[in-house]
Amino acid sequence: MVVCSCNLLTHKDVEAAVAGGANHPREIYAARGCKAQCGNCVKGVVCLLREAKLRHMQQAELAAHAARQHGVALAASA
Repeated sequence: MVVCSCNLLTHKDVEAAVAGGANHPREIYAARGCKAQCGNCVKGVVCLLREAKLRHMQQAELAAHAARQHGVALAASA
């Protein structure tokens, strides 16, 4: 989905920028080599940024939990 029609910024661009460490809208735009133009998209970009960060944090927590469980299972079988 196109989030910013001025820069043809998509939700996938937001996801990729967050995966690359973006924490602020300007970092989302910078990852694409652009800046906000008219500003109409900023609220949408912020919303997608928050959602993407939340998903990445949840995935990291699940991975850490799985790693801990795997470690417990290995210790129990030793």
